[in-house]
Amino acid sequence: MSVQSPVEPESDLAPAPRQPRRVGFSQTLSRWDVKVSPYLYISPFFILFFVTGLFPILYTGYVSVHKWQLLQGQGDFVGFKNFTDVFDQKDFWLSLRNTLSIFILSSVPQVIAAILIAALLDQNLRAKTFWRMGVLLPYVVAPVAVGLIFGRLFADQSGLINSWLGAIGIDPVLWHVDPLASHIAIASMVNFRWTGYNALIFLAAMQAVPRELYEAAIIDGAGRARQFFSVTIPQIRATVIFVVITSTIGGLQIFDEPRVFDATGAGGASRQWLTTTLYLYNTGWSGQYNLGRAAAIAWLLFLLILVIGMVNFWVTKRISTGDSNLSKKEIKAAQKRYEAQRKQS
Repeated sequence: MSVQSPVEPESDLAPAPRQPRRVGFSQTLSRWDVKVSPYLYISPFFILFFVTGLFPILYTGYVSVHKWQLLQGQGDFVGFKNFTDVFDQKDFWLSLRNTLSIFILSSVPQVIAAILIAALLDQNLRAKTFWRMGVLLPYVVAPVAVGLIFGRLFADQSGLINSWLGAIGIDPVLWHVDPLASHIAIASMVNFRWTGYNALIFLAAMQAVPRELYEAAIIDGAGRARQFFSVTIPQIRATVIFVVITSTIGGLQIFDEPRVFDATGAGGASRQWLTTTLYLYNTGWSGQYNLGRAAAIAWLLFLLILVIGMVNFWVTKRISTGDSNLSKKEIKAAQKRYEAQRKQS
């Protein structure tokens, strides 16, 4: 006969509940540091953007729907009346035409010339640092000084440009009378200042292109022109998009050059080189003192820049991702051909 020991209840065999471990203040602070510190690091940019960028845009929109004079201050709420008044002004549409014309004459040649200059500076030149710093010198010159110098160069009667044209038998050009001639003169100022700056941006992008791609292209029999269009341009497409967008924003906001192109700064006797920003300045601070209408012009210009910038981004992206763009497989294949050729040699 076996004797069985009494079985204890299951509740007595269960382990005692584990007491939750208290987290110290230092550990809590460490967790907060991991979660919050990245946002603190990037917060200065957003604070600065809000103060100098977003808030002025929103406040300008608030001013644009009020009757707001420079001396009397804020007036009654008028809704979109300031916008309709701007649309009724002939000078506004004339300023848009002039702005787009100067923008096309400056931005398109500027980007093309900057890419070509960057391609030349990317070659094995003597005194490369001297040439690279030399193209940046026009950017250092103050815009007012550039305007005054070019204003004398393009003078109608005694300008140096007309003297050169007369020396080769061409009649003098009325740079301050003809709209197209004045646009070309102002665009030349913009190109003088910004071409070298954009060339250095393109040069930095070209320096990052793998050299193996050029070596493989040479092995495949590609000349310099073929290397430029099939290797260089596709590899710097992101930089091209960036420069095109920034050139669009700057070209549509042009103010300094047309302002100092003559002594009055009013955009010409017939407003033949009156830009939108210059028209905005004249509306708000020179003559009319109508800040409400000036704010409406600023918002219309902001929307115009936004639309044209998006169109430029879409077009540039479509062009840069065309058939000439090298895929990752083609890049790896080119690198393998280069390595194989180097081992054989």
